[in-house]
Amino acid sequence: MNAEILAVGTELLMGQIANTNAQYISGRLSEQGINVYYHSVVGDNPRRLKESLELALKRSDVVIMTGGLGPTQDDLTKETVAEILNRKLILHQESLEKIKAFFQSINRPMTENNIKQAYLPEGSLIIRNDKGTAPGCIIEADGKVVIMLPGPPSEMKPMFEHTVIPYFSEKSDYKIESKYLRIFGVGESAMEEQLIDMIEKQVNPTIAPYAKEGEVTLRVTARCGKQENAAELIEPVVREITNRLGNAVYSTDNKNLEEVAGELLINHNISIALAESCTGGLVTSKLTNIPGISKVLNRTVVSYSNEAKIESLNVSPDTLQKHGAVSKETAEEMAIGTREAARTDIGVSITGIAGPEGGTEEKPVGLVYIALADKNGVCSKELRLWGDRSRIRNTTSLFVFDMIRRYVLKLD
Repeated sequence: MNAEILAVGTELLMGQIANTNAQYISGRLSEQGINVYYHSVVGDNPRRLKESLELALKRSDVVIMTGGLGPTQDDLTKETVAEILNRKLILHQESLEKIKAFFQSINRPMTENNIKQAYLPEGSLIIRNDKGTAPGCIIEADGKVVIMLPGPPSEMKPMFEHTVIPYFSEKSDYKIESKYLRIFGVGESAMEEQLIDMIEKQVNPTIAPYAKEGEVTLRVTARCGKQENAAELIEPVVREITNRLGNAVYSTDNKNLEEVAGELLINHNISIALAESCTGGLVTSKLTNIPGISKVLNRTVVSYSNEAKIESLNVSPDTLQKHGAVSKETAEEMAIGTREAARTDIGVSITGIAGPEGGTEEKPVGLVYIALADKNGVCSKELRLWGDRSRIRNTTSLFVFDMIRRYVLKLD
């Protein structure tokens, strides 16, 4: 079964919002064994919308449409689908009552045009929308399936999970399950060399690498009957990959590197203080997304200036004069200083040149030093990164979390 995702909305074509729905739906469909061959985007234009849908129905078994289900005149998705499939639009009373209840709950009058959202093509399987007013639907016609969902991701995703995924699962005689391995510290090409025999011989499960900024994800996917245990196929492959790549595999549960590092700190009750220069609080921001991190995260000093490094972190003026703000020596004194000031188990520091300006031949853009201090001393690492300012800062944060992760693992 092959699918096409057709996003409706002029705002997508104008670049006002990103089409994150297509990325999400594609990932979920692949896990159901449904191939996505096309992504299409069309504006709120009746003729072009009709042409795009007709083309999609010619070349795909399933067309999933997002957007164009609202109350205004330019929301034409249902009308276009009904015309092409020769279906009448019929008032769905339950959806209408839900829309009325929504407006009552927010103490606002419901305008007449909102009734339009409760009209759905006859013979549809209605998809309830618990996060908004526009219901979705699934239509089967002439061996094809058309699925309509609202555009806002906060509405679309729950509807997709609660109705669309079970719909496809019931249609299939088999199931697709995947496990995701997150890898840091080994490049994609080096990783492939270590796994090349497994990749070349793969049948079931399959192994698919995905390079992401600064790291690599491996998806191990098994296909089996609904009553079979997919884990029996997946786990031996995961174990072999982990054995070969060692602790470069930081998660087999698709967790982010900051999640893994933060949970290790929490589970081992290791308190931490940070000193950030070129990352400007980015590492702290990512850490504070982790529930329970307040148990171990004491403080952060964003020490952009030399004065801040001296006054808040006790970095020696002589060190700054002799080695500069971006140096191994400064990073180490920053880590020691923040740990001593906060009286934490460890102190972690970052100092570097994120660009686009400020680099020299001796110290180019992308030169970053990170350090970690504990009661026994301090260690540091020099990084030579590339890319724009955002990439350098984000990649630096990954190296910091990996340093923390490896430090805690050595304590076990």
